[in-house]
Amino acid sequence: EPEVTQIPSHQVIRMGQEVILWCVPIPNHINFFWYRQILGKKVEFLVYFYNDKILEKSEIFDNRFSVKRPDGTNFTLKIQSTKPEDSATYFCASS
Repeated sequence: EPEVTQIPSHQVIRMGQEVILWCVPIPNHINFFWYRQILGKKVEFLVYFYNDKILEKSEIFDNRFSVKRPDGTNFTLKIQSTKPEDSATYFCASS
């Protein structure tokens, strides 16, 4: 069965650094999503993008966050100047 893969599976960084999370979507999918879950809380929607354009984003997704498809296949979530509240499990999805 096709599946979405995230790279790296986990990452630890210092606060204030930049982090880039990669997602390998299911082939031929064109819609891309990022979510996060802070320990002990509900899963939160971050962003929905298609064809390198953000179609919907949450209030959480501020100017420190960005999404791209740098190689035309995989997609990324970049967080600049990380803060303690960015500590979470991040999930990607495609459709």
